[in-house]
Amino acid sequence: MVERCAFVFPGQGAYLPGVLGRLAADEPLVAETLRELDAVAVRLGRAAPSRLLLDEQAPALEELVREAPADLHVALFAAEMALFRLLTERHRLTPNVLLGHSFGELVALTAAGALDLADGLALVAARDDAFAAQPPPPGGMVALELSAARTASLLAGLGEWGVSVAADNSPRQCVVSGPAEDLERVRRKAEAVGVRATALSVPYAFHHRLLAAVASEFTRRAAALHAGPTRYLLHSAILGRRVDDGDAVAELVAAHLVRPTRFTDAVRLLHAEGVEVFVECGPRGVLSGLVTATVPGVRALAPLRRRTSGPELTDEIQTLTIHQFVPPPHPPRTAPASTLSPTPSPTPAPDDSPTHDEVVSVLRALYATALGYPPEVLTADADLEADLGVDSIKQTELFAQAVTCFGRTLPTEGTRLTSHTTLDALADLLPTLPPRPSSAPGTGARP
Repeated sequence: MVERCAFVFPGQGAYLPGVLGRLAADEPLVAETLRELDAVAVRLGRAAPSRLLLDEQAPALEELVREAPADLHVALFAAEMALFRLLTERHRLTPNVLLGHSFGELVALTAAGALDLADGLALVAARDDAFAAQPPPPGGMVALELSAARTASLLAGLGEWGVSVAADNSPRQCVVSGPAEDLERVRRKAEAVGVRATALSVPYAFHHRLLAAVASEFTRRAAALHAGPTRYLLHSAILGRRVDDGDAVAELVAAHLVRPTRFTDAVRLLHAEGVEVFVECGPRGVLSGLVTATVPGVRALAPLRRRTSGPELTDEIQTLTIHQFVPPPHPPRTAPASTLSPTPSPTPAPDDSPTHDEVVSVLRALYATALGYPPEVLTADADLEADLGVDSIKQTELFAQAVTCFGRTLPTEGTRLTSHTTLDALADLLPTLPPRPSSAPGTGARP
């Protein structure tokens, strides 16, 4: 069989408050999935995930990582499984292969059919329970703008044997993990030789031998869950091979916390086997950027890059050129034709208003100067938080500067930026803000 479409499942950073709010209102299947998972979560002694996925005012990623990581993990699982069911059952997209990244491998196991929905969430809960039962030594993770091979050479040259490559994300990005003090030393040394290094907001040294005791406890707890054969082809970036039965699932669970994620190798392998389209089954779109950085020219779709409605999602799916192997989606209920047709072109801006690309260019220069990043790093679709490590407070501060620069004003209640985390999204948001009282509409100063 020639594989043509892969569904990819993201990890720890794939969270956006209220990301399913609009979809759940439009799509009964999303609401049904959340109700089912809410009930399972409560039985497991966890908070219902819908409170984080339906309310745009829910806690942000960094707050959950710091104060409620177990709630975050349940929400990640629920968001990814809700989107997977929507794409496959409602829109009838048929992936040829599934691929998870780090935490996303647990979701991919469930999506592939190795576990049912309840046991999949129980597996996620078992992982958090294992951490509670076997607290690991202090540790963390640092992202480096360097290939995994060059990073391994750098670590060896520095004599930092306590730090190891945890995730090979793309040809120019990897993540290392290890003890907290060792990591900070590596971060400083990497920056001293011109390698950009960003400490990640994670509670543990994932994919590192520091978690060996946790991995053993996780394996023991997971053994109580029934894993069967998969319905979809599943490739593991941790094992580096297919996972298709209960024995392989047990091996993946045992390796999940201590072995590195080789995402770059997995993407290249799937592409070599014929995959031409990668669909990201989770919020934000981080993996889509890694895929296109690894194999330029492939198509990558991230349906939940931002909060979206049912008709908007339908329009985006209909742009995919994969209809030769899946039937076109048919909405389950009648909607006005205008909501299901391609989005009309925006009305051209007046001659004295900056174009979208010009706004992005100015934002890039402003943010690069304030953050000390090379401008080329700030691509229009780079996620400021997940890709570049810019926290929400800094994002709000920088956007306020941009608003002033473009002669606009923030509403008195402020503007929440959790769904506008790329320069592209911010450039869309700026023209919707009211002009400064001293400026007539349509005459905002060009910066």
